[in-house]
Amino acid sequence: MAGPLSAALKSGGGKDLIKELNKRLAPAVGKYSDFIADRAEGSYVWTTDGQKHLDMACGIGVASTGHCHPKVVKAIQDQASDFIIAQQNVFTSSPAMVGLLDRLTRIVPKGLDTHVFANSGSEVVENAIKMARAHTKKTNIIAFDGAFHGRTMGAMAVTSSKTFYRTGFAPLMPQVFIAPYPYCLHCKVRQIAPDGKDWYKMTPSIPPFDEFEARQCCRGPHDAFKWMLKMQSAPEDTAAIIIEPILGEGGFVAPPPDFLSTLRKHCDEHNIVMIVDEVQSGVARTGKWWAHEHFKGVVPDIMLFAKGIASGFPFAGIAAKPEMFEGLATGSLGGTYGGSILGCAAANATIDAIEEDGMLQNATERGVQLVKGLMEMSKRYPIIDVRGRGLMVAVEFGEQRGVDGSYTAKPGCAAAVTKAAQRRNMILLTAGARECIRFLPPLNVKASEIDEALEKLEGSLQEVFSSDKKTS
Repeated sequence: MAGPLSAALKSGGGKDLIKELNKRLAPAVGKYSDFIADRAEGSYVWTTDGQKHLDMACGIGVASTGHCHPKVVKAIQDQASDFIIAQQNVFTSSPAMVGLLDRLTRIVPKGLDTHVFANSGSEVVENAIKMARAHTKKTNIIAFDGAFHGRTMGAMAVTSSKTFYRTGFAPLMPQVFIAPYPYCLHCKVRQIAPDGKDWYKMTPSIPPFDEFEARQCCRGPHDAFKWMLKMQSAPEDTAAIIIEPILGEGGFVAPPPDFLSTLRKHCDEHNIVMIVDEVQSGVARTGKWWAHEHFKGVVPDIMLFAKGIASGFPFAGIAAKPEMFEGLATGSLGGTYGGSILGCAAANATIDAIEEDGMLQNATERGVQLVKGLMEMSKRYPIIDVRGRGLMVAVEFGEQRGVDGSYTAKPGCAAAVTKAAQRRNMILLTAGARECIRFLPPLNVKASEIDEALEKLEGSLQEVFSSDKKTS
């Protein structure tokens, strides 16, 4: 029987309902808006007030094939009518899981052919840390500046994209060390070098702009990692590094072309497990199945995926070299809902849709279209960087004011842009500790929808930054 909240919603809701919902839902979970979601299709979401919103966030990259893709919906419906919980400890597998293993053989890097399935990115991060420690019989984990790996205790300990994810929860998991991640835009060596402007330009990694391989690097982060192994975490104590090939929550920052391959060499030399977190960047998001495939000489020992793998159904997994499971006792990994038969069915349909509907190519083409539009806007607004690959694109705001070539940005301007976009019925999120916004549209987004997003963004930028000029 419906209660008072449902009755209030049915009668139109309003501010009183939102106020009551905010009392009943924990304030520790951040909310982007006061919208109440009703239904969704493709690149659009409808809220209970009848408004239609263009979704450039897609559940933070989760609705990879768009909201309610027909193939995914049918797969979930068909599976739910046959079997809902084929629990992984009770049964060896299921037809849906067998199908998923076949599909993963096609799309994951060669050699990563042993899997664990779970519910979320945080959960696979926790499992990967356990695997690395058990396999190497070592304890230390090296993570990188700006990374986001999750909010559970182990995942939180290796997260540094923003302080509030960790504030107040100490003591965190011990034996974690944070290494510098290359953020070339803000590199002080580049900023003072006579030819530094040529080292890094906007869109270094998306054609037809500057070729990614043309980037120059001060190699400071490379050297910092090498010295970390000598000064903070000895190789004989270091079980693993964990890294996002392109920072997610940290602002969609991509490293110089040889950074990941250099880390791979250090791992090989010192028997350190390389964990690559593809939770946000994987599953065709960047125009390749996995973002690390944009970089030469990189094959992880353990690769993590979640978010877009099942088009919105909770599902996550690990793809690893078989030897990575040596040292783990039977029963040391697992979970009640891991390997969900419904999740496997959704993942199968997602992979099929991406392949059959040409979404890899579309992600590349629509990404170029989006970047071209953003580059045009950089001529009119204080945009200092447009970066990413495929349909994982970020914009950073600021101005070059320092005598040393450094950049500054008005605090809160990125959040103001997302609020302005919200008023124009577009869902857009910020990213990282700096003033950045991010685009994560569906992989099958249409050219007309990218044009619509650019038009709405133009109005949002004009609102936010023209008001700055009036008050300055």
